[in-house]
Formats: sequence, structure tokens, C-alpha cells
Amino acid sequence: MTAVTTAPADPETRVRRSPPRPRGRLRPWLYLLPSAAVLLPLFGYPIYMLGLLSVFDYRQAQVSGGEPTRFIGFDNYATLLGDQRFWSVLAQTVVFAAALVIATLAVGAALAVVLTKAGRVPRLLLSLAAMAAWAAPAMTGSTVWMFLFDADLGLVNQLLGIEGYNWFYDKWVTFGIVGATVVWHSFPFVMVTLYAGIQAVPSSVLEAAALDGASAWHSFWRVIVPMLRPLVTIVVIQSIIWDFKIFTQIYVMTNGGGIAGQNSVLNVYAYQTAFGSSEYGLGSAIGVIMTLILLVVTLLYIRALYRSGEKL
Repeated sequence: MTAVTTAPADPETRVRRSPPRPRGRLRPWLYLLPSAAVLLPLFGYPIYMLGLLSVFDYRQAQVSGGEPTRFIGFDNYATLLGDQRFWSVLAQTVVFAAALVIATLAVGAALAVVLTKAGRVPRLLLSLAAMAAWAAPAMTGSTVWMFLFDADLGLVNQLLGIEGYNWFYDKWVTFGIVGATVVWHSFPFVMVTLYAGIQAVPSSVLEAAALDGASAWHSFWRVIVPMLRPLVTIVVIQSIIWDFKIFTQIYVMTNGGGIAGQNSVLNVYAYQTAFGSSEYGLGSAIGVIMTLILLVVTLLYIRALYRSGEKL
């Protein structure tokens, strides 16, 4: 009885792996559909109406029906770009927002490190205090800080032994107080996010760095910070968006932008243009420009991270 032997299959006749099906490629997008179905109408329609109003001459007369709405194209944008007041407010907003982002990241990151070193009770107390600041409405927090720096009854003046000093008269002092209020509201998000990221760093990685002779400072900058880069990206983008479109703290604490509008930012300027002067089309154009600036800054930041080889 002879054994039956089978010749090895020719490589060309072997079964090849089939390419991935289109359904597999579409699966991640299908998971996003429920969120997109909710978010796109909520964000898409207001942005659409903002852009639509920005190309019309839309004032109180048009709102009340006394005059027909007139299409003017990009005249509102040309008016803004030719207005020196707009450029000064834009520059002021950019500088103020950049300072807030840096301060918020510095305070949040420092306190996140403190949380990792503190004991259970101090960590609990610091976390509760931070959550209270985070949960406080912007209107409430702004009012509290205003009372702290009140010229007559403020706690700060009493502690410093100053009588009748108006902290909200000088432009830059006012920006400093408002900035401190914004950082007080914003740092808990950075602190909690980075603390969670630090806790997720494997202890074996830190032990290996210590065996190599790295100090605690070098371990933080050379090991922990690179591993937290995706989280840092998230908090930076969120901080840029929040701080660039700040409104409540400036409007409440400076009574609409300070003396002669010296503390105005773009959001307050857009509100005053649209609702104070009834220039709704012009105010919408300011909103469109703000949206485009935030979009461009975010894309440039993400692109810079990709060019540096960082994975998000």
C-alpha cells in the first residue's frame, strides 16, 4: 500500500488574505453617528446663521420689519478690517488669552504634581476646593472677586490697610484681577486631567529612570511630560477656546469693558456692537472672525504636534 503524498501548494495558488472590507473601515464613523446627529445641528445651525447674518445689512430696522434686509456681501468684514478699534481689541484679546492659557496650565500642572505628593487628607481638601471653584458659575465667581477688591468694603483693601483704592480703574490692574478670576475658574480642569494622567504613568518607568540616575525634576520633564503630551494637547486647545472667547468675567467685573472700553475683548466688543448699537450684521461678522481664528490656531497647533512626531 503506497502512501499518498501531496505536493506543497504553489505560492501563487495559496489563499491570499482578502483586503479589508469597506464595512470595517466605516465602522468607526458609524460609532460617531449618534454624537454627530446631536452635535451637528446644535453647532452647525448657529454657525450657519452667524455667517448668513454677517453678509447682510441687518439692523434694528430690519428686525422690526421697517426696512427690507439687504445683501451687502463682505462689506461688514471690510468695515471691521478698516476699523482701528477692531484691531486694538483683537490684539488685546490675543495677548490676554495667551497670558491666561499659560497661567492656567502653570497653576493646574503645579497643583497636579502637588496632589501626587500630598497625603490623603490634604489631597482631599485641595480636590474639594478645586471642585468648588470649578463648579461655581462664572457670574457668581466674578461677583465674589469684585467684592474682595471693592474700594470701600473689600477684604483686600482692609488687609493691606488701604482706604478707597479702586482696583478697577487702571487698565492693567483690572486685567490682572480678571485674569486671576479666570484662572481660578479654569485651573481645576487642568489639574484633574493632568493628575489622572500622572497617576496612569507606570511606576516601572519611573523606577527605571531613577535607576539611571534621573532626579525627580528630570523624571518629570523627560519622562512624565512626554507621556502626558496627548492630555496637554487637550487642555491647551480647551484653554485657548475658553480664554479667547471670555465674556462673563470681563463684562461683569468691568461693567461692560471698563472705562472707555479699555478692557474690552472681542466677545464683549461683538456683544456691544450687535446689541448695544443694533448692528447685528456687523456683530455676526466679528463672531465669524473669532470662529475662524480659533479654528486656524487649533489646526496649526495640532499640525505642529504632528510635525514634531507626537501622536495624539
